[in-house]
Amino acid sequence: MVHTEMTVGDLIDRLSVCDRSAPVRQAMNPFFPMAHRLAQVIQAADETGQPVVYLAEGRDPNTQLGHLPPEAAVDLAWQAPAQAPPRSPRRTAGSK
Repeated sequence: MVHTEMTVGDLIDRLSVCDRSAPVRQAMNPFFPMAHRLAQVIQAADETGQPVVYLAEGRDPNTQLGHLPPEAAVDLAWQAPAQAPPRSPRRTAGSK
């Protein structure tokens, strides 16, 4: 299976339609979705010497923000849309 990676150009294209004043966060772990603040963007070489850009969280203890909002997890296809369970009729006083 061929695995294609997002390039810096792809990232720039996707970010160009976003609100420039919005904070950047990283969604991690599809099985226990959490949100993290991004603190660094660096370029390094991979094991083959090719340039790779890394987006990293910081060391600040408040970098992990908590659970990813459910709608974001649904948009990422990490979770299925949840529907509220059907409501059962309310009982009235004196009914069995």
